[in-house]
Amino acid sequence: MTTRALILVEGHRNIGFPYVNAAERIGLCPITLSADPTQYDYIAAEGIEAIRVDTTNLDALIRECCRLRETYDIAGITGFSGLDESVPATVGKLCRHFDLPGPNPASIERCHDKFTQRQILAGAGVPIPAYRLAANANDVKSSAAEIGLPVIVKPAVGSGSSGVRLCHNADELAEHTSYLLGEEQMWRSSPRILVEEFAQGPHFSTEIMGNEAVGIAAVDFGRPPHFVSLEYTYPAVLTDDEHKRITDVSLSCLQALGLGWGPTNIDVRWTRRGPVVIEVNPRLAGGTSPQLVQAACGVDLITEHIKLVIGGEWDLRKMHSQIAVSRILVPDCDGTLDWIDGDDQAAAVPGVAEVKLYVVSKTPIIRKGDSRDAIGYVIAASPDLAQTQSILQRAVDLIDWSITPFSSIGG
Repeated sequence: MTTRALILVEGHRNIGFPYVNAAERIGLCPITLSADPTQYDYIAAEGIEAIRVDTTNLDALIRECCRLRETYDIAGITGFSGLDESVPATVGKLCRHFDLPGPNPASIERCHDKFTQRQILAGAGVPIPAYRLAANANDVKSSAAEIGLPVIVKPAVGSGSSGVRLCHNADELAEHTSYLLGEEQMWRSSPRILVEEFAQGPHFSTEIMGNEAVGIAAVDFGRPPHFVSLEYTYPAVLTDDEHKRITDVSLSCLQALGLGWGPTNIDVRWTRRGPVVIEVNPRLAGGTSPQLVQAACGVDLITEHIKLVIGGEWDLRKMHSQIAVSRILVPDCDGTLDWIDGDDQAAAVPGVAEVKLYVVSKTPIIRKGDSRDAIGYVIAASPDLAQTQSILQRAVDLIDWSITPFSSIGG
């Protein structure tokens, strides 16, 4: 019998291995196609088949999949955006080419460009922050003046909060604009910078599968001007009215953008005018959300997504009801990581669902003010929020590390 394979376009340091693991559990052979497979530690560590290919080149991916079909029965294709949001649309096109279940690539591409996404949501009457598109420093300055400081300034395309900054005054605005227009930024064409009103209020993240809202998490961030998530609580503590309004506004995004196949993650802030949509991501969240949902209610979003990818039916029935909280571990300085330990002790604390470290000794630590700053996480769950937070803190306190700042190395 021909081996059934699940093709994974690129990988992901948070959810890449859980996808591989889930695929193997349901009898599939996971094969990763990546421009650089070595960037994903779990591929070599677990002996996972990986093929080097330009994942921005649709024709090259089609050729590789055709070659693989000589040996395997390709049951489905999915992938990860990482810091390249073009991958989900490419996956959709691959699925169309091979007549496999998958998302509508046109709908994915509408989300890929945040300015286009904003235009569509605004046209549909979905509440969003005021926004402008800028191509140069003068555009950014005039846009901020029209909207009013403080403003969020970020690339129109990107993920993981990369390049996103809150600018309170003219100096911060000029500094971040200069950074975004600098040589380090690799714009595929002319620069496209989004200048947005800072929607102030608690942040929530809605997980959707198909047209069904699975649940809502509360998200806490580190100190501005960056938006590095530090803690997720699932489910969020909300009144019935708040839950309904966030759910309704999240589902209205699907209709406006033509989504509704597979997973969608929607970021919302609760402002003075109620829920305001910050961003719609046509994919499963890449942080700890899938693990949180599983710890809280027993729904394995990754496995259920794979079932859909291979043409099966998913099951979103909740097995139990707990409150899960994840704490993201973030260093407080740049330098060389001397050591990090305590993860085994933390994992042994009753009520801890998962502990994950991304780094090992002697790793250079260079904070970027985005999701890449995380060096690990801890997830705890219990029937009570206060109890979960207590368990989590006990576990986090057991993990410690030492970083020698770069400036002091060598005396």
